[in-house]
Amino acid sequence: MRNKIDLQQNTREKISKVAGIRPMTMEDIPIIVAIEEVSFPIPWTAESFISELKDNYLARYYCLELDGKVIGYMGLWIVMGEAHITNVAIWPGCRGEGWGEYLIRRVMHSMFSAGVMRLTLEVRVSNTNAQQLYTKLGFKPAGVRKKYYSDNQEDAIIMWASL
Repeated sequence: MRNKIDLQQNTREKISKVAGIRPMTMEDIPIIVAIEEVSFPIPWTAESFISELKDNYLARYYCLELDGKVIGYMGLWIVMGEAHITNVAIWPGCRGEGWGEYLIRRVMHSMFSAGVMRLTLEVRVSNTNAQQLYTKLGFKPAGVRKKYYSDNQEDAIIMWASL
C-alpha cells in the first residue's frame, strides 16, 4: 500500500492511478461486512448484502479498491430517476484521505450517466464530518427523520442533491 503522504495528494490524476470503482460481487461480502462492522453501531449482515445483490432489482452496490484491495463501498436504490444512498463506508485506516469523496463523486457521475437526476440520503445529526462531506458534494438538508436510528433513537438529517 502506498504511504500516507501519497494518499493525501488526492488529485484526480493521482487517485485514478491507484484506485478503482467496480460493482460489488458476492465474493466481496466478507470484506464488506468487516467494513460495515467497524463503521456502524448496527451493521448490516452478510445476509442483508446477499439479498440486496440477488433479490433487489433497484439496488446498485459498488466497491472502492486501492491497490487491488477493497477499502470501501457504497450502495444505492434507484427509483424513477432518483437514487437513495443506503450506505457508504471506508475502512478506518483509510479514512480522512479523500477516498469517501472519491467514491461518492465517481458513483454520482455514474448515476448521472445512467439518467439519475437526484440523490438522497439520511445522516446522523451527530455525524458532522459526513454532513460536511455531503455538503461539499452538493447535498442540502431537506428535513429531519425523528428517532430514525434504532440504536440510540438519534434523529437523521435528510439531504438531497441534484445532478
